[in-house]
Amino acid sequence: MTITRIDQGPRMSEAVIHGDTIYLAGQVGAPGESVTEQTRAVLAEIDALLERTGSSRDHMLRAQIWLADMADFAEMNAVWDAWIAHHAAPARATGEAKLASPDYKVEIIVTAARA
Repeated sequence: MTITRIDQGPRMSEAVIHGDTIYLAGQVGAPGESVTEQTRAVLAEIDALLERTGSSRDHMLRAQIWLADMADFAEMNAVWDAWIAHHAAPARATGEAKLASPDYKVEIIVTAARA
């Protein structure tokens, strides 16, 4: 079966397609921005990658969300809830983790099916 890599670099690809399954790399927003702004930026990038790979929000299977601080859970969820409203919600987990830079507050990883 063919594996397609999108925006492949020396360390990672932004997305990988295997069969009808799409795996997105963890997406982060602009360092130093608020949780709200970082979440909006991440979700916009997810939309763009899903479109490029032949999918959409309605075809997301799983979302894994990492927050630098669980105290930001409600702020992130306010943006997520507005974004996912009127779409099929994926299975989702949210946890707290030390992200790649202290300036990152949100990272989201998505697995989706092709539309």
